[in-house]
Amino acid sequence: MQYKLKIYNTLSNKIEEFIPINANCVGMYVCGPTVYDRAHIGNARPAVVFDVLYRLLQYLYNNVKYVRNITDVDDKIYKAAKSKNISISELTEKTTKMYHGDTEALNVLPVTIEPKATEHINDIIEFIQRIIDNGSGYISNNHVYFDISTFNNYCKLSNKTLEDLINGARIEVSQNKRHPGDFVLWKPIDTEFPIGWDSPWGKGRPGWHIECSTMSYKYLGSKFDIHGGGCDLIFPHHENEIAQSYAANKQLMANYWIHNGHVMINCTKMSKSLGNFCTVREILNKFNGETIRLALLMTHYRSPLNFCSDLLQQAKNILDKWYKVLLDKEIQDTKQVDTDILNSLLDDLNTPQAIYNISSMIKNNSNLNILVNTCRRFLGILTKNPNNWFHCSNINEDWVLEQISLRNIAKKNKDYKEADRIRSLLLEKCIELEDTPSGTQWKRK
Repeated sequence: MQYKLKIYNTLSNKIEEFIPINANCVGMYVCGPTVYDRAHIGNARPAVVFDVLYRLLQYLYNNVKYVRNITDVDDKIYKAAKSKNISISELTEKTTKMYHGDTEALNVLPVTIEPKATEHINDIIEFIQRIIDNGSGYISNNHVYFDISTFNNYCKLSNKTLEDLINGARIEVSQNKRHPGDFVLWKPIDTEFPIGWDSPWGKGRPGWHIECSTMSYKYLGSKFDIHGGGCDLIFPHHENEIAQSYAANKQLMANYWIHNGHVMINCTKMSKSLGNFCTVREILNKFNGETIRLALLMTHYRSPLNFCSDLLQQAKNILDKWYKVLLDKEIQDTKQVDTDILNSLLDDLNTPQAIYNISSMIKNNSNLNILVNTCRRFLGILTKNPNNWFHCSNINEDWVLEQISLRNIAKKNKDYKEADRIRSLLLEKCIELEDTPSGTQWKRK
């Protein structure tokens, strides 16, 4: 049977049938994290959403090349490294490792290629030079800017006027620019950020937007199938990517632009200043990764997601019901997939409908082998042994903290045998400990 994927394309503002450029090698680029701090739940949503799309594409096509970048040069990174009194490389390597650990806990598959900006500086310089040579870039006071007047379709992705976008976004104000909407491709080192690389325009560093254009071009070519990310990236990031990539390559860059909706915390926009900012690791200390993953998938990917403890508890209750049905059942691997669940996902990644279908099938005691393997393959859920699920998912956080406190007392009294006993006890409950300079940290295994 020939399945057809339909997906909402932000560029055309409608749902379209997905037709790849080359069915033998589908290309997808998704904007990854800026690695200056732990991943928050807003970072987790695109990781999970595009993981589902990646799994679906792998089922439909023989070869899928999924590229997700790491932004490891940025003003926030330098400031964070300086405040911690460590090198930028030490911070980014540590934070990247933590990001991988958090996404792995959410059952996110490894991507095909994960390029880092700092490893592609020469490529970025060459890309900028092509933009200048083609008449769309200009040099001003050791900066290189993109001239938006040279791209007629600027603002097509966001479907708004340039004036509205500039008024509603944080646009850099600078006398160096010909137009307020022009954006930086290369900027010189300064007292705030004294680290950089040699270039034809002086020592400096790349602008944020040019990194993604360069790395997507290097690994997927001048035109590829899918470019994805959060809706907050539509302007200015993705709008600028389209403009500069067209200037360099005379190609539209990507055929399908896919964006997930905002994440709200308790119906309020997530913000550190409001105190409702939560990292993936903080949530993993209370709920396991599969519960968090299901919570992220219970709302359609294009809709705003209200992430709260009630949603997490609801997701846990659903999984508890499903795993209870699977207790003492021997699940065998099968290549067969359930067509109702698959068709839901083919309809613009309708994960809420897929979850409804799963609940109905569980209730009707449908073919569990096909059901479980379909869930594992496409949604990354029901991956645990049911007995382990109930053994490891119902851990009381206060009890864990109490055991850690008792272990710290034992260590202080040099009773290392008792300390080891407590560590082993927690490990039996799927709790791993890590002793750090700031204290003992714990996570669910």
